[in-house]
Amino acid sequence: MDITPLIPVGRQLIESYGDNRFKITGTVYEGSVLIFPDRALAWPVTSFEQIDADSLAAFQGADIPPVDILLIGCGRQMRFIPADLRAILRSRGIVIDAMDTGAACRTYNVLMSEDRRVAAALIAVE
Repeated sequence: MDITPLIPVGRQLIESYGDNRFKITGTVYEGSVLIFPDRALAWPVTSFEQIDADSLAAFQGADIPPVDILLIGCGRQMRFIPADLRAILRSRGIVIDAMDTGAACRTYNVLMSEDRRVAAALIAVE
C-alpha cells in the first residue's frame, strides 16, 4: 500500500536540508529560505537574532498568497519568538510556530500536503 501523500501540482516540497542548503522541489537553495506553497525565496537571515518584522516583510506582499500559519525554523534548536513580533504577525492574521529547522521542514511538508495555508521561514543549518 502506497502511503505517499499526494502533492498538488506546483506545490513546494522540502526534499532535504543541511550543509547550509535546502533542496525544494528539485531546486537547491544555498542558505536560508522563505517557502510558500507555490514558491521559495532566498532569505538573507543567518541567525535567529536577525528575525524581526523587517526580515519577515515578504509575508505582506500583494502577490503572496494568504498565510494562516508561519513556521519559523530557528536553526539547530528551537527558540522563543519575542512577544512583540508575535503580536505584529497575529494582527495580520498569521500564527507563528517556532521550532528547530528540521522539525519546521517536516511540519511544513505535512501541513502543505493537507492543503493548509502554511509558509516557513527556515534558517539554514550545517
